[in-house]
Amino acid sequence: MKLALIGATGMVGSRLLAEALNRGHQVTAIVRDPGKLSARSGLRVVKGEATDAAGLAPQLKGHEAVVCAYNGERGSPTYRESVLAAYEAIVSATKRADVKRLVVVGGAGSLEVAPGKRLVDTPDFPAAHKTESQTFTTLLDTLRNENALDWTLLSPAAYLFPGERTGHFRLGGDRLLVDAKGDSKVSVEDFAIALIDEVENPKHVRRRFTVAY
Repeated sequence: MKLALIGATGMVGSRLLAEALNRGHQVTAIVRDPGKLSARSGLRVVKGEATDAAGLAPQLKGHEAVVCAYNGERGSPTYRESVLAAYEAIVSATKRADVKRLVVVGGAGSLEVAPGKRLVDTPDFPAAHKTESQTFTTLLDTLRNENALDWTLLSPAAYLFPGERTGHFRLGGDRLLVDAKGDSKVSVEDFAIALIDEVENPKHVRRRFTVAY
């Protein structure tokens, strides 16, 4: 497949890039600083801005799917506004490029821990991650009103960490997945498997799903 990847140099994006290339896909990585990515077979690197819908659209054209791991500048006082504006531009550019499929890396905070109660709204949710989680909760709500694109958002487990690529994990819907000990976790490498699986074989079109051990 020909995939466009936005946010290819971050913790999640770099694993998505590796997973897609290892499966033989042709990937266009759209990044602010092309110098951060080394040449690899199947990889084309272009300089672009996630917030520039007009500039982004021609870069997305001709791809079968857009994969987005954009996460903005954490800690910025305008983080929420800038991230939501970027995703508005990405959705607009994807439409302009006539690409039907958009797969987005979401957050765990929007997952439910009980009917109608999201993880981000629980008393013990870390304050340092609250703004980010609330931002991606808003993004999910926005995507749920998007009818022109075949979008999917994948939420990780509560604890997403660099680790091993095991290929063994569970998939769920809107509910936070926990193991027998009550832990909710998954490696970034296994998260990448689940997301690229969804790109190749869509099973959650216009829906969110989650992955955890």
